[in-house]
Amino acid sequence: MLLTLAWGSLFFPGLFALCTWALRRSRPEWTDTDCVMISTRLVSSVQAVLATGSGIVIIRSCSNVITDRHWLAREYVWFLIPYMIYDSYAMYLCEWYRTRDQNLGQTTTFRKFLSQNRLMITHHAVILFVLVPVAQRLRGDLGDFFVGCIFTAELSTPFVSLGRILIQLKQQHTLLYKVNGILTLGTFFSCRILLFPFMYWSYGQQQGLSLLQVPFSIPFYCNVANAFLIAPQLYWFSLLCRKAVRLFDAAQGRKDS
Repeated sequence: MLLTLAWGSLFFPGLFALCTWALRRSRPEWTDTDCVMISTRLVSSVQAVLATGSGIVIIRSCSNVITDRHWLAREYVWFLIPYMIYDSYAMYLCEWYRTRDQNLGQTTTFRKFLSQNRLMITHHAVILFVLVPVAQRLRGDLGDFFVGCIFTAELSTPFVSLGRILIQLKQQHTLLYKVNGILTLGTFFSCRILLFPFMYWSYGQQQGLSLLQVPFSIPFYCNVANAFLIAPQLYWFSLLCRKAVRLFDAAQGRKDS
């Protein structure tokens, strides 16, 4: 546990510093803001790949979705804790670089950061102070399969990050941006929305229940927890869909004109 925490505490800030240094050396035409924000997205993508890979390994190793165990289900959570702390700071750092020319001051910048990132900060806090204790202690020795499923929700993150990098570089007009947008919607819907019916279905297969019977056969707090988890995903997916519609409408307008 302590070794994993220490490794994560060194790995993510170190990778961020390495990416920022490499981008500044290889892309001198990019601003410091570009380098910092792109490095943040790259680190997020690396974490997402590691989490998704861990989740797939866990899922494939658990033939019994309730009682089967895999060491990664607990160990990767310890690795995730330093990432969440790092990512919260990285988001603030991006805000500071974005607004430093405005001379807003640290206090004003921090307040602006909190107001503009309320949902994401809450998301990080819930993971650290609710999901981590549940995953490491409160669930006992059950449910490694479902922890693995939650890890695979990160599959969409590299595509979301690439989209933001392309926006940062003003490449929204490119084919890559449009293809990536389709992949973002597809992976987000599959791994963050359909993931929850899949977990219910997997439990039902194990217990000989239909998908519709599962919500009435598990503890009420499990349904409440899943509702809290899927609610922000539905909100973020609606934002992605609105952005896709705006992009399509803009393309149609240019074509018509």
